[in-house]
Amino acid sequence: MPKHRPYLLILLSSLLLFCAAPGRWSITAFTWPALVPLLAAVDNQPPKRAAVLGFSCGIIYYSGLIYWITNALHNYGGLSLTPALLVMLLLAAYMAAYMALFAALLGWLKGPLWLRAPLIWTALDFVKARFLTGFPWEDLGYFQYHHPLLIQLADLGGHYIITFIIVMVNAMLASILLKKSRGGRYRALLIPLSIILAAGAYNLWSYGYWQGRVKKAATVRVGIVQGNIDQAEKWQPKLQQKTVSTYLRLSRELEGRSRPALILWPETALPFFPFHNPLFAEVLSLMRVYKPLTLITGAPHVETGRGPARYYNSAFAIQDTGDGIHLQRYDKEHLVPFGEYIPFQKYLPAALPIVQSMGNFSAGRNQRPLQCGPARCGMLICFESIFPALARQWCSLGANILINLTNDAWYGRSSAPEQQLSMVVMRAVENRRSLARAANTGISAFIDPLGRVKEASPIFEEYKMAADLPLIQQKSFYTKRGYLFAPLCLLILSLMILYGIFKKMQGSKNKMTRT
Repeated sequence: MPKHRPYLLILLSSLLLFCAAPGRWSITAFTWPALVPLLAAVDNQPPKRAAVLGFSCGIIYYSGLIYWITNALHNYGGLSLTPALLVMLLLAAYMAAYMALFAALLGWLKGPLWLRAPLIWTALDFVKARFLTGFPWEDLGYFQYHHPLLIQLADLGGHYIITFIIVMVNAMLASILLKKSRGGRYRALLIPLSIILAAGAYNLWSYGYWQGRVKKAATVRVGIVQGNIDQAEKWQPKLQQKTVSTYLRLSRELEGRSRPALILWPETALPFFPFHNPLFAEVLSLMRVYKPLTLITGAPHVETGRGPARYYNSAFAIQDTGDGIHLQRYDKEHLVPFGEYIPFQKYLPAALPIVQSMGNFSAGRNQRPLQCGPARCGMLICFESIFPALARQWCSLGANILINLTNDAWYGRSSAPEQQLSMVVMRAVENRRSLARAANTGISAFIDPLGRVKEASPIFEEYKMAADLPLIQQKSFYTKRGYLFAPLCLLILSLMILYGIFKKMQGSKNKMTRT
């Protein structure tokens, strides 16, 4: 192979992945051959060279995928353009390191490509979701979120099992291209082909089954208010009245027209501590007029008492029960590093949060879903929606609907809002729960248990909408046991690596014995 050819191949893979990813340029069909050039480039390469090629592919692709971070840090984080770009590139390099490790292991481990490739990729995605608090942004399994018939498999093994199938298809195509199965090509690919066909059959069967369950389920009418509050103005005290008035106006219009039982406002829709600001009384007055309406709104919360004050990024469920105002609260559990808290702060006394409106928040410790009439709400605030374990935990605790409050104004008119929506869709399918998403500037949406986006808002516009969402009580296989699929991939990969090390040590020992 000419020296320059592998780099042309990894450039092609990078471009195909970028174009396939959810966003403004998405062509989801590119998902299925996107890894073929990369697999061809690292074929028969020593692990070190394969790692270099994998990293090169990753740094190009991930820089395109998360380019919007530069906008967030530059426009709202107070960083000049050069440092903001550097932060984005460092994060892209971190994510690319997993692709480098994938390529290196692919060359080092033995076995059929159709099995090695999806096993390694899926296991590394699982590690990426947990290492250093995790950043599992836009795994391959999310790329097909537009196509409900292709993602029903998620209720067996989460989005990870869809990633597994996608990489398996790519590996099959690469095997055919590289003639890896010469002499018995079709027999060798019979097993992966059978797995892929079985996955397709399950998608079709599961879609029909859950469609029937959805039609028979009880429903709750949910309303969403998208205030479209400018991020640069959101935290200015003199504009707080304007913000509250906007949400109250839109809520009254929605309640008068659609009569939802539950209304959602986005993350930090109230840009103040509710119990320390007189504007909260205006919110409570809405609840008294439209009782038994329940409002779930995002707001910061502070607890004082013994020791230093503790701050939380919270969601409040507010209802006038007839004998007074009833409040429930959820405190965000998975915080954004360097956005909502400073890791290792005692070792970094000079460090400051990058995000201007966030301070040093504490992680919540929550016990049960928020009870809102027949709806038992599992709460996901912004960044939490990309972590499958949090949504699964809520459904294990009895949640029959998932609620995502977010503020995506940081990202501007980029691909990030759609990327985050793609991950939210998978949370609904994995757990077979309806999901309602309220975003400050969009995308707000209703998603049913089959992953169908029933209605989605435009971005950077005021918007209000309501829909009847089914309340499924049955727990999916993923919620009960299927979440173990990705850890199982990691376990098998670990055993393969240990076996490879053992064989190498045995080979070295035998070589020394012969000499």
